[in-house]
Amino acid sequence: MPEVEVSLPDRIDSEIARLVEQGEFLNREQAVEELLSMGVSAYAPNETTEEPEQDIFTQMTEDQQDPAARSDESDEYTL
Repeated sequence: MPEVEVSLPDRIDSEIARLVEQGEFLNREQAVEELLSMGVSAYAPNETTEEPEQDIFTQMTEDQQDPAARSDESDEYTL
């Protein structure tokens, strides 16, 4: 496995130490490896076979319903 040397800000180093102390990870090496893996996977491209989604504005307007066009038979008139 390749070795990498990284300089971390004090707050990140303290956060990793806190996670190890709380038992979230067995040791510092495991914490760093898992946290880096999670970060890298968050930026990995999603592999989908679906078509690209519609423009969000178009999708939202198409999803809207006109309340007057609803045909709920259980609607009762209230005052």
